[in-house]
Amino acid sequence: MDSANPLQQLLVRGLGTTNLVADRLKLVIQGWVSSGRIDASQAATLIDEVSGALRGDNPEAEKQAERQLDRNLSQLLQDMGLARQREVDELRGRIDRLEQQLRQQRQDGELR
Repeated sequence: MDSANPLQQLLVRGLGTTNLVADRLKLVIQGWVSSGRIDASQAATLIDEVSGALRGDNPEAEKQAERQLDRNLSQLLQDMGLARQREVDELRGRIDRLEQQLRQQRQDGELR
């Protein structure tokens, strides 16, 4: 590996991390099968689905993970009392409309 190429280093580290996650997943799922939490066919399906998602082969799993991440982020921001950018933008729009209404009312009052 060329140590002067940071992109290559990043890719190799990413692949290594993906392999570690896949190996750890297999161990955890084997433990679940041993303890009776899931059966062997469910384990095989789960391993295939997660491994496919790690490789990018399962767009539905990626979408589901993205939705779950979005829900978790929304909950975290709500718990912290913070607003998402979309909410801030909506509030800015409401403020702009209210300011415009106020200016219009002032102009209407001056014309009378």
